[in-house]
Amino acid sequence: MSLLKQLFLAICLLIVIAFTGSFLAGVESSREQAISQLRSHAQDAATALGLSMSPHVDDPAMIELMVSSIFDSGYFQTIRVVNIADESIIVERKNDNISKEQNVPAWFIAMVNLEPEWADALLMRGWEQAARVEVLSDPQFLLAKLWDSTLGSLMWLLLVGVFSALLGGWLLRTQLRPLDSMVDQAEAISRREFLSVLQIPRTPELRRVVQAMNLMVEKLKTLFAEEAARSEKLRIEAYQDSLTGLANRRLLDIRLAEQLIVSEHNAAGYLLFVRLADLTGLNQKLGGQKTDALIKAMGGVIKQQLEKPHRAEWLGSRSRAGEFTLVAPGLTGEDADKLAGELAAALAVLDLSKESEMSPVAYIGIGAFTPGDNPKVVFGRTDQALAQAQGTLGKSWARLEDTASQSSNASQDWRAWIDEALNQSKLKLFFQPVSTCADTGKILHQKVLARLIDPQGEAVAAGQFLPWIERLGWSARLDMAMLENSIKHLNQHPQALALSLSGQTLKDAESQASLLQILRNNPRKDGLLTLELDERHIPPAAQLEQLSQSVRAAGYRLGLQHFGGNFSLIGNLTNLGLAYLKIDGSYIRAIDQEADKRAFIEAVFRATNSIDMPLIAEMVETQAELDVLKDIGIEGAMGRLVGSPAPWGA
Repeated sequence: MSLLKQLFLAICLLIVIAFTGSFLAGVESSREQAISQLRSHAQDAATALGLSMSPHVDDPAMIELMVSSIFDSGYFQTIRVVNIADESIIVERKNDNISKEQNVPAWFIAMVNLEPEWADALLMRGWEQAARVEVLSDPQFLLAKLWDSTLGSLMWLLLVGVFSALLGGWLLRTQLRPLDSMVDQAEAISRREFLSVLQIPRTPELRRVVQAMNLMVEKLKTLFAEEAARSEKLRIEAYQDSLTGLANRRLLDIRLAEQLIVSEHNAAGYLLFVRLADLTGLNQKLGGQKTDALIKAMGGVIKQQLEKPHRAEWLGSRSRAGEFTLVAPGLTGEDADKLAGELAAALAVLDLSKESEMSPVAYIGIGAFTPGDNPKVVFGRTDQALAQAQGTLGKSWARLEDTASQSSNASQDWRAWIDEALNQSKLKLFFQPVSTCADTGKILHQKVLARLIDPQGEAVAAGQFLPWIERLGWSARLDMAMLENSIKHLNQHPQALALSLSGQTLKDAESQASLLQILRNNPRKDGLLTLELDERHIPPAAQLEQLSQSVRAAGYRLGLQHFGGNFSLIGNLTNLGLAYLKIDGSYIRAIDQEADKRAFIEAVFRATNSIDMPLIAEMVETQAELDVLKDIGIEGAMGRLVGSPAPWGA
C-alpha cells in the first residue's frame, strides 16, 4: 500500500474516531439534559399542583379537577394525590396505554435508556400536612426530540467528515506529489535511466530528500561520463590513427580477421589499398608538414566514402604512412571498379597533389575476399593488384578476383527471389543462444537470425542476402517480417528473445511508425523481446529517447549491439533505459593475448557497471577468451563457443 493511501486512511480513521467521540458525547449530553428536563417537568407540575390544591384540600372534586387539567395538558404517566394520614389515594390519573414513538428505533431507545422521572409536593391544611401529590413524567416526547436532534447532529458530522476527508486527501496529494516524482525517478534508475526532479517541493523535509536524490543522480551521471571518456580515450589511443582520425593498422587486422570468419552475417566483398605515389619524393619536395596535410586530405576522401548510405559495415584505415585501406563487405566487382574510379577522381583534385606534379596521385589495388579466407592471402591478393596498377599505364587501379568468392547469381536474380521471399514470408527463424559467462548452460536469451528460402528451397544465410537487401532498400521490409514472425514464435514459446533492427528502420519515419504500430498491436507485459540497435545506426539523441519510451510503453525492451566503436555516439545512454550492451566482437577476439584489449573492455565495464548496465560479449570463440571475460565481470557471452545458430528445438 502506498504512503499516500496509508496517510489518507490514517486521517480518515482519526476523523472517524474524533467524530464518533463527538457524536457520543453529544448524545450523552442531550440525554443528561433530557433527564434534567424530565425531572424539572415533574417537579414543576408537582409543585404547581401542591400550591393550587392546598386551599382545596378538603374538596375532592376540586382536587380531581385540577389533577385532570394538569394531566391532560402535559406528558405524564401518573399523577396521584395520597392522604398522608392513612396513605390512601384521594385522586389518581394514570396513562395505561403508553405508546412508543414510532419514528424512534428501538435500539436508540435502548441506548439512551431514558427513564421516567418522579417528583412530589405536599398539600397543607394550615400548618398540618394533609396530603401528598406524586407526579411521574413520560419520556416519550423527549425521546422523539432527542432522536431528531441526534439525526441532525449525525448528518452534520458526516458532511463535515466527508469534507475533511476530501480536503485532507487533496492536501496529502499536493504535499506528497514530490514523492511520486521520486518514485518515478527511482523506477527510472532501476531501468538505468538517470532523471532529475525539476520541481523542488516547498516542504523542507521533502525538499532535502529530492535534492539528495538529484545529487545522487548527477553523481552517477558524472561517474559514467568520466568512465566513458576514459574508455573513449583508450579506444582512440589503441585503434585510431592520430593524423587522419581513421582506424589504424591494428584495428584493420582485427576487423578483417573478424570479417573473414564464417558466420551468420559476414558477407564476401573487397579489400582496397590506396597508396600515395612516391611518398619519399613528396617528403623531399613538399616537406613533412605539407606531406602530412596531403595524407590528411586523403584520409578525408576515405571518410567521405564511408559516410555514404549502406556503408556502415565498411572500415577505412591508414595502414602505413602513405597507404590507406578500405574493407568493403558486400561490394560487387562492378561497384568496386566504380568506387576505385571515384577515389581516383577525388584524389586527383586535391590541392596539394597539384604541387606534387604526380600523375596519378595514388594507386589503388582491389582484392576480393570471402568468409573463410586467410587474412594473409587476402592481403597478398590486394598487394598483387596494387602492383599491377602501378605497372599499368593509363589506369590507376587493378582488381584481382578469387573465383570461389563470387556468386553466380545476377542482380536481377537476387532481386526477384528476395522480393518473392519477403512477399510470401518465405523465411525461417534460426536462434543463437546467449548465456552467462559464469555458466554457459544458463541462457539469458536467444538471438533471432534470419534465413531466406531461395527458389531451390534452400535456407540462405544472412551474410549472403543482406548486402543485396541493403542495396535494394528492403531492410525495413525484412525487419517487419522478422518482427511479426518473432512475436508469433514468442506467443507459442515464451522465452527471452533478441532481434536486430536495421539502420533503415530507425532512420525512415514511415518504417519506424510501422514498427511501433506492430508493437502496439501486440503489447506484452513479460518484456521477453528485446529489439537490438546497431551502434553504427543510432538515430539522433532526441529521436532515440522517444523511440525507447515508445518501445517500453508497449512492453518491449531496447538493447545495443556492436558496442564500443565510439562512446561519443552514446551521449545520453543514461536516459535510454537499455536492457544491455553487446560489445563488438572485434574487441573480444584474442582478448586473452592482447593486454590493451583487456584494458579497454575493463574501462567499458567500469563505465557501464556504474549505472548497472549488463554487458554481453559478441563472437566469443575460445575458452581462454571466456575466462578473461568472466574474470573482468562481463555478464553474458555469445559465439560459437556458446552455441551456433540453429532452428528452434534443434
